[in-house]
Amino acid sequence: MLTNYCYVGYELKPDGQYRQITATTTITEAQTRANRLLTDLKARNAHTVIFKYCTAELVDKNYFHAVFEACKGLFERIRQLSFIQADGVKLVSYVFNHPVLIINEYKTQQHKDEQKGFEAILEGICKMFRNPEAHCPKIEWPMEEQDALEILSLISYCHRRLDKAQRVTE
Repeated sequence: MLTNYCYVGYELKPDGQYRQITATTTITEAQTRANRLLTDLKARNAHTVIFKYCTAELVDKNYFHAVFEACKGLFERIRQLSFIQADGVKLVSYVFNHPVLIINEYKTQQHKDEQKGFEAILEGICKMFRNPEAHCPKIEWPMEEQDALEILSLISYCHRRLDKAQRVTE
């Protein structure tokens, strides 16, 4: 019977292989397990913009594309806040090095170092997560649930910093 099959205790791994796990006993437990990453992100109070760009991918447990969409959403938000239509590292470098957006008062050397560090984080996200995903097939770059959770948490942090960013007027 199909309804009992849901509780037999098997999980499909990203490599296409099955492994045995503890069987669920209720529909609620099965749904919770299926939506664990989404639940974990909500428990961490992840920035709401994350969910705007990748909820469907999270529900589908498509971690590769969830991270990719969240990255694209982060850079889109930088474009919207800065009114600069570049992309990737060029966008980040121009917006935060020029600066067009500042994440603090940008008066002391400590403020400027913090700004430069934030720029480096954004460039790292672009180089490490957005660009490879745009050019590599999903099967060549497996994305584990724990990695997705941590990457999405980093992107959430960046959105929180952007919440307080100010546009520099000349």
